[in-house]
Amino acid sequence: MTARGRLRIYLGAAPGVGKTYAMLGEAHRRAERGTDVVVGLVETHGRPRTAALLEGLEVLPRRDAEYRGARFAELDVDAVLRRRPDVVLVDELAHTNVPGGRNEKRWQDVREILAAGIDVVTTVNVQHLESVNDVVEQITGVPQRETVPDAVVRGADQVELVDMAPEALRRRMAHGNVYAPERIDAALGNYFRVGNLTALRELALLWLAGKVDDQLGRYRAEHGIRGTWEARERVVVALTGGPEGDTLIRRAARIAGRNKGADLLAVHVTRSDGLTDAAPAELTRQRVLVESLGGSYHQVVGANVPDALLDFARGANATQLVLGASRRGRLAQLFSRGVGVTTTARSGAIDVHLVTHSEAGQGRRWKALRTAWGVPARRRDAGFGLAAVLLPLLTWLLHLADGALSLTSDILLFQAAVVGVALFGGLYPALFAAVGGSLLLNYYFTPPIGRFTVQSPEALLQLGIYVVVGVTVSTIVDVVARRGREAARARAEAETLSTLAGDILRGDERVLAAILDRLRETFGLVSVALLEDGEVVASAGEAGPGTCESEVPVDDALVLVLRGRPVPAAAQRVVEAFAAQAAVALRQSRLAAEADRAAPLAAADRMRTALLNAVSHDLRTPLASAKAAVESLRSREVVWSDHDRAELTATAAESLERLDRLVANLLDMSRLQAGALGVAVRPLAAGDVVPAALADLGGPDVRIAVPDGLPELLADPALLERVLSNLIGNAVRHAPPGVPALVTASAHAGRVELRVVDRGPGVPPADRDRVFEPFQRLDDRDNGGAGLGLALSRGLAEAMGGSLGMEETPGGGLTMIVDLPAAPPPDGIMRACHSEPSSSPEPPGASDRA
Repeated sequence: MTARGRLRIYLGAAPGVGKTYAMLGEAHRRAERGTDVVVGLVETHGRPRTAALLEGLEVLPRRDAEYRGARFAELDVDAVLRRRPDVVLVDELAHTNVPGGRNEKRWQDVREILAAGIDVVTTVNVQHLESVNDVVEQITGVPQRETVPDAVVRGADQVELVDMAPEALRRRMAHGNVYAPERIDAALGNYFRVGNLTALRELALLWLAGKVDDQLGRYRAEHGIRGTWEARERVVVALTGGPEGDTLIRRAARIAGRNKGADLLAVHVTRSDGLTDAAPAELTRQRVLVESLGGSYHQVVGANVPDALLDFARGANATQLVLGASRRGRLAQLFSRGVGVTTTARSGAIDVHLVTHSEAGQGRRWKALRTAWGVPARRRDAGFGLAAVLLPLLTWLLHLADGALSLTSDILLFQAAVVGVALFGGLYPALFAAVGGSLLLNYYFTPPIGRFTVQSPEALLQLGIYVVVGVTVSTIVDVVARRGREAARARAEAETLSTLAGDILRGDERVLAAILDRLRETFGLVSVALLEDGEVVASAGEAGPGTCESEVPVDDALVLVLRGRPVPAAAQRVVEAFAAQAAVALRQSRLAAEADRAAPLAAADRMRTALLNAVSHDLRTPLASAKAAVESLRSREVVWSDHDRAELTATAAESLERLDRLVANLLDMSRLQAGALGVAVRPLAAGDVVPAALADLGGPDVRIAVPDGLPELLADPALLERVLSNLIGNAVRHAPPGVPALVTASAHAGRVELRVVDRGPGVPPADRDRVFEPFQRLDDRDNGGAGLGLALSRGLAEAMGGSLGMEETPGGGLTMIVDLPAAPPPDGIMRACHSEPSSSPEPPGASDRA
């Protein structure tokens, strides 16, 4: 099996920085070392210094391709594969090949060459990377039609940045080393402004930094390197879900800010047994805070918190770890070092910051007490009562046996009673039973009987073992029972939260109302309301008089108000999770509303930018032509003949007429968007409006096949002529020589269709919606328009109550369809609903839809 070739990419921030020059220099260096290097395709763009570097290199012939009457030279993949060099140079990786070739994109050609075991050296600009394409358009105002997937460039074996300062690149352009002289001023004033070049340069540097970071991570993983390499500062802050989280996040953000370019990562460790004391609302709020400060939030699962934290930090190649000082009291710290001290001792090369806060050293007394009791108060009291009844009863029964059992058997029976009390009432009733049982055994069954003394050392040992075993078994039974109850509660909480997540994912704009309603149903509440600064923003249910009310704070402004029966304390975490999700849903709904309000503004801004770009280009050309013709006529240095004078006058008139059409289109488009276009609809005959539209175009070679007997259509005559003129003009422009465009019509179901058919190259299905956008042209030819024709035509058709669409012409080409309502027949006269068969042959692409 042939080994895959290696890919080297020269990445540039903008055209002209010297990517191709650097690639050719690399080719000469390899050739001098004896490597077989050939040029598959290099674009010099007329730059003499770049062209000079081609000397001495073998250049493979290109593949000729024809498209829309023009010929293009493309990369010949077959020639490369036949030649099989060690290295081939292929310029402009993002280039789109001429239709009809083996691959749509040049990067696909490169992938095929690499698969054959041939190394490839290529070039690409950052604006052609798919992930930053929209950002580049936003910065420069220029859309990039040719893109390459990021995965292709990230998968390269080597990526080298060809960098140049914006001022240096502008000087290079001013000296004529990049573009032809007539294009320099326009380029420097538009795409190649200093701000644009600076932003593109930063994009390239950031993208390449991410690529280098990925390579470093792969290298460390492949070589099993777990130590920290301080190639880049990364600050990890550990969150417990407690109130001290805000302090830790802000401190970590300041540490990251002092190290320019440092990453901020927040991590919360969830215990692998699913039992956690973190408050979901606090974690959600802290996650929002982290992301607002430019960091990222992560959640990991681990049985041991220090190990999980360090594993995450080392996996992220973190250099600093921020922890909060322990909230445990001094007594608790004597028995266990705590997460902070343990993590610091094991951190190795990672710097650990222990940050003090208001909760440090306050202890968890009440929480520890609740955990120790472990069972509800009623069952605990009942456990004490059971011990008080069971132990005397067992003593009485054994006393009736009158010594039939040995002391060992008596101790085992008391031991069983202690275990039973532990299962029912928890730890403290079991401890009470163990101590009480030892006293009863000592008084009634251990010689001397009737006294709290032990005569035999063996009996003393048995009682001692009984107490130790009783306490140990009671503790173990209580812990297991408590863990079981906690696990069951955690499972119930997980199921509830899973249902909540499903409701959110299936929800629509009523997500917030669905969350509140689910909370009300889950806990059987009368009503639930979310308040912001005391005002209700959302609610579910209606509260009646005398209902119990409780509040759950979400953040500084939001409060969740529950009305109905009290929510159990054990369910507080679930309620907090509901509250956190409600806050997130509220923020998302507001962001969606803001996005909806911003969408028209963004569309208007895009339209304004496109309009300025189009006007700056398309108004300039006819103005320049007219100005040149008039200045030539005014010149007294040249004596013009009558023929020359007439030709110059015709040129000026044609340019001014073209300018007038463009301005009229722009004004009509603005009126359409403002809803101020006047439309006077009246019945028209299709056979009358088509010749009028052809007359506006100067009578091009167009075949008309409009059958007799069609019902009249409802339209504005002037606007419909404009629509048909645009469509017929496009059809004539794209029709092959000798194959005239066709205009036909048909009627069905109260509608009249006018069809403009051509046999040209057509429009790919993926671009059929885009051709109706203003200021869009799918080819690179200068057709003298601003790309408004089809957009304006669709707008005019819709203003008349119709529509404009397109479909593929059978056999190749494009059919534009103007659909308009048919005029109602006069009273008492029946009009034909369908067209009569025409004696002319069926037009290409026309189909009877009746």
